[in-house]
Amino acid sequence: MKITVDFEECLKDSPRFRATIEEVEGEVCELESKLDKLVKLCIGMIDAGKAYNAANKQFVNGIRELAQQSAKDEVIESSLTKFAESLQEMINYHTILFDQAQRSIKTQLQTFVKDDLRKFKEAKKQFDKVSEEKETALIKNAQAPRNKQHEVEEATNILTATRKCFRHIVLDYVLQINVLQSKKRSEILKSMLSFMYAHLTFFHQGYDLFSELQPLMKQLGGQLDQLVVDAAKEKRDMEQKHSTIQQKDFSNDDTKLEYNVDADNGIAMEGYLFKRASNAFKTWNRRWFSIQNNQLVYQKKFKDTPTVVVEDLRLCTVKHCEDIERRFCFEVVSPTKSCMMQADSEKLRQAWIKAVQNSIATAFRDKGDNGEKLDRKSSTSTGSLDSGGEPKERSLKGESALQKVLAIPGNSCCCDCGQPDPRWASINLGITLCIQCSGIHRSLGVHFSKVRSLTLDTWEPELLKLMCELGNKVINQIYEARREELGARKPQPGDPRHEVEAYIKAKYVDRRFVRRPSDEELRNKVVSLSKQEKRLSSSSEHLPPKPPPPTPKLQPSSHASGQPVKREDSGIQNSADGSGEMLATTPSSNSLADADAAEAPSMPATLPPPSPCKEVVFYEPKEYSPGLQLYWASCARSLPDMAEALAHGAVVNWVNTDEDKKTPLIMAVHGGSLVTCEFLLQNAANVNQQDAQGRGPLHHATTLGHTGQVCLFLKRGANQNAADIDEKTPLSIAVEAANADIVTLLRLAKMNEEMREAEGPYNPSGDETYQDIFQDFTHMASNDPDKLNRYPYDPQKP
Repeated sequence: MKITVDFEECLKDSPRFRATIEEVEGEVCELESKLDKLVKLCIGMIDAGKAYNAANKQFVNGIRELAQQSAKDEVIESSLTKFAESLQEMINYHTILFDQAQRSIKTQLQTFVKDDLRKFKEAKKQFDKVSEEKETALIKNAQAPRNKQHEVEEATNILTATRKCFRHIVLDYVLQINVLQSKKRSEILKSMLSFMYAHLTFFHQGYDLFSELQPLMKQLGGQLDQLVVDAAKEKRDMEQKHSTIQQKDFSNDDTKLEYNVDADNGIAMEGYLFKRASNAFKTWNRRWFSIQNNQLVYQKKFKDTPTVVVEDLRLCTVKHCEDIERRFCFEVVSPTKSCMMQADSEKLRQAWIKAVQNSIATAFRDKGDNGEKLDRKSSTSTGSLDSGGEPKERSLKGESALQKVLAIPGNSCCCDCGQPDPRWASINLGITLCIQCSGIHRSLGVHFSKVRSLTLDTWEPELLKLMCELGNKVINQIYEARREELGARKPQPGDPRHEVEAYIKAKYVDRRFVRRPSDEELRNKVVSLSKQEKRLSSSSEHLPPKPPPPTPKLQPSSHASGQPVKREDSGIQNSADGSGEMLATTPSSNSLADADAAEAPSMPATLPPPSPCKEVVFYEPKEYSPGLQLYWASCARSLPDMAEALAHGAVVNWVNTDEDKKTPLIMAVHGGSLVTCEFLLQNAANVNQQDAQGRGPLHHATTLGHTGQVCLFLKRGANQNAADIDEKTPLSIAVEAANADIVTLLRLAKMNEEMREAEGPYNPSGDETYQDIFQDFTHMASNDPDKLNRYPYDPQKP
């Protein structure tokens, strides 16, 4: 360490020492001034940054509002939404940067000024005071008269004591000066280096964020160039068409209406007609009529559902009407009713009569005598009239999320309004949505619906499997069970947004159309799920040998019969030779995907066959509730029953106090399904909620050797340091079981957590490695679970 002031020189108290001290004191004073100024500038910068962030947030909200206003344009809505999310991330990064600036510059330098410089000032005061005392003692000693021995001795003693005190204080002062001169370098550099690393992290995060966004921006850039070209071409075409139409003769416009049975939109003819009402006043109303799909229909407004006048034109006839006051009238008569209509001219009347006659002839020719129903085509002006037809299944071309999810029956149309080709999804409900309904679902909040794009967002394998396990058909059977009974009209494509929004809120927020089960129905459901034979027998060969799932041990309640309901553990029977082989006893009525059923670790061939499971007794609980249904459905891996329980008001973190305070998520771990765990987590299940033994889902997944579930819980923020009542952590359990995969995952997660918390250089390589390994485990757990199979953990074995 370089010594600024020499210790030997300070004892001499020479002019050289005094000059050095004066110089050092001036430097320290100037340093204090500069540091105070820098801290104030840092505070101003942080305040300005916070104001910038606040303004930026308002700007991002403006982008979101513009995206919602452009809901009908999927490209604009999805792009602006993605841009808004990215800009919001940058705001978060800015906030982190300003927090780091406050810690590294403001707090750290203020501490240096208040502590170290304060000590220096205190030492200087003592030095100045003792210097004055020494000077006084020297003068008094010099003035002592020779003939007064007692004054001489007194002056000498005072001078000796003062010099001794001066030496002690001056050495401390010089030490304080030297330490301060050395420490200021490290403190200032440490503070600025930390601040610069914060900037490095900020720009790395921004670079990574926009690197992920760059493909979308390039794609939009290419589309934008094409849009500019198309817009210029469309402008020229429209100008040419405008000029051509202006030159046409519209004096005889009645001849423009023609019958076309081969029209692409399925509308053979359409136009305005006056229709006479069937009420007592016989009022006439102008309506837009069309002949399509062998039907005569009309609309008042474009968005109105078409009203069918004649269901089947083969059963009707058309004739002129000359016996009423109005001109150009004709009548369409069917076996049940007649409809009087009026055209605007004689030529139009003849055209409509001819069109109806041609439609009748065409229908007879196409259908023949077998009476088969004609395929109806949807119309852009009236909507589809064939609501009873089954939607065509989409062919799977490739492995994209969109193709996989839309291939599920019922998912090819929006779950709430029926709009074809949805491009959005609610991942916690497991349904597909059109762009308008997705915007409404976002407004409900993530506690009701979590919206994700099927085309723009990336999809984890377990989340994609979750979407394929549920679907619109399953969810609507739950959330729309009483819709027809209550007479509620389901929205149609093109309906006003406020009507669709009111329906969606009634459906998912108020759950108005959910059918509440009776106590007996709920009891039967819970008992059926607790048995698990049908749901687990078909997949029991994939599960490791383990004790049967926990069952309530309550004594019969006062209102119950008190008789236990006996059941055999699913899929396990004694063979003739008593070997206890696992057999599938009953076909699964609600089997999951094969890969998911095979997710739990299978029994290696080297293990001995499991011993026959004893009969398990299920006692009547004190009360049956949706939470209990969710509890057993999670174990039985029945996602429809789980969704039904949540719709009936089940709390996702419901605790079974009669079964060691286990939760549905813990039971899902014992059920062995990765998708079931994902479904509960997407619906706000607590990944760290512990049972009575202090074990959370991560403990149970580690004990059972479910590597895929361990990976999932770690990604969702599970606390790997939590210890149970036996002081065992998931890592100690995995080490004891010699499960290398789970040990690797837990240690990697621990290292990554320490890396994030540690202050210092930005280290992207470690974080990327962690993400890559976890991604590999995620894909393996969902797509090739056999590779993760391990021996089940048995604490009784050495």
